[in-house]
Amino acid sequence: MTDNLQPLDETTCLDLVRGVPVGRIAWAESDGRVSVLPVNFALDGNAIVFSTAEGAKLNAVREGRLLTFEADEFEPALRTAWSVLITGTAEIVTDPEEIRRLRALSLAPWTRAPENLLVRLTPRTVTGRRIPLHPGGVTRENLGTTDDLP
Repeated sequence: MTDNLQPLDETTCLDLVRGVPVGRIAWAESDGRVSVLPVNFALDGNAIVFSTAEGAKLNAVREGRLLTFEADEFEPALRTAWSVLITGTAEIVTDPEEIRRLRALSLAPWTRAPENLLVRLTPRTVTGRRIPLHPGGVTRENLGTTDDLP
């Protein structure tokens, strides 16, 4: 069986991403290993903004590695889903006015670390795809009637 994956345009991708609270940031390490970590985020135009403490994500940003942001949503019962990838370069936001503006976008880290920094991922590419709802793809189970109860 072949599913008809529907490609999504950039506007649709960004609209879908706005509706989810968590995505994942991925990058390749210098030894070729790929790291993927969850982030809560905000959209600033078409840029992804997230807060993070010192560690592997910030090292990847400082080393100029390409980052990929991924978000998705799925409904197993209906066998439908979508996935969006946003790939680009990232920078640590240092301007105090810009930091205040970005924090006002409801960007609140889930962990409290005083040294959290804001990172902006500026897209080079935005791609996505959707598995559409298939007619007749939902099954129904008859659990009986109340007459069947003891």
